[in-house]
Amino acid sequence: MMQQLSLWAKNLKFRSHCIHVFRTSAKRSILMKMAARRLLTTAASRSPRTVYGGVHTVSLIPGDGVGPELATAVKDVFQHLRVPVVFDQQNINGRDKSYEAAQKSLRNHGVGLKGILSTSALLAEPRSLNVQLRKDLDLYANVVKCRTVEGVKARHRNVDMIIIRENTEGEYSGLEHESVPGVVESLKVITAEKTRRIAKFAFETASRLNRQKVTAVHKANIMKLADGFFLECCRDVAKDYPLIDFEDMIVDNCCMQLTSRPQQFDVLVMGNLYGNIISNLGAGLVGGAGVVPGVNVGEEIVLFEPGARHRGHELAGKNSANPAGMLLTAASMLRHLGLDEPAEQLEGRIYDMLKEPRFHTPDLGGNATTSEFVESLKGRL
Repeated sequence: MMQQLSLWAKNLKFRSHCIHVFRTSAKRSILMKMAARRLLTTAASRSPRTVYGGVHTVSLIPGDGVGPELATAVKDVFQHLRVPVVFDQQNINGRDKSYEAAQKSLRNHGVGLKGILSTSALLAEPRSLNVQLRKDLDLYANVVKCRTVEGVKARHRNVDMIIIRENTEGEYSGLEHESVPGVVESLKVITAEKTRRIAKFAFETASRLNRQKVTAVHKANIMKLADGFFLECCRDVAKDYPLIDFEDMIVDNCCMQLTSRPQQFDVLVMGNLYGNIISNLGAGLVGGAGVVPGVNVGEEIVLFEPGARHRGHELAGKNSANPAGMLLTAASMLRHLGLDEPAEQLEGRIYDMLKEPRFHTPDLGGNATTSEFVESLKGRL
């Protein structure tokens, strides 16, 4: 009798343990799926700061070129969806009080949606406001997800990669001078702190989204100190993630590999200049600037903007810009705010429309206008 009771107790304990393991595994699986659906805002995972009565206040910087038209499209669609989001719009028009007000708005709300601001190549013009904003707010990680869009013509299929760019130093440090007449020096700054931070961000992103490989992109064969140091830091961080494969690739070879066999890439991490080039190349591989969302991530602030940084001045006022990229970026923002249902609906309808050539704007080889795309989208919502 005692033996039977002992066996029964052991079986009961074992069954309880199994139930606990099952529940824990199920919970972990659900959490992983939820995390995977959010757009890579690992560092700034805190709740948005300004939420009153369930309504989120978000900073909106329309930008230049087609930016105001695309911002209007987002507001129109959000209003139609009755999304609980109020925009604190900031129109930056230079390095004056409007820039300071935009900064303050982003610091207050913690979340923003932004178009692309104009940057002149003229020497007399001030530095890029896009760069300055990322530095002032320490938006250290730019994340662009490039994946094949069904219905959009592209040279390659089955592309699905995440490009992560260090946003605050490197060639964009802005330290340039003319040492003697006819000789200009431009300093590229690489620090251990910021390189380890972006490398860790890349590996954490890969881990959260069940990605298998991280590729560090560099030019250490020539810039042995600067890029060599970047690569060394990435290798050190990789040791903390033994379940994720790590490789490094020289930037020129990476460009060739992207154009010939992009399916080999999963998560890519790189410095500032290489990131700018590679993210635009990645966008071009899957359909262009009009279909790729992006985000800039900091410890305290998340700023969403299209993945390819083109202001589209030549398209301004012509009602021909593709609003899909900005709308997909806005959907990613909704997901970050925890508004999963409208985010999924908006994202799903956009991808459904992109399957049909009649909704393609001129950049995708079609004749649809910006307003036609938006009105058709609202009809489907």
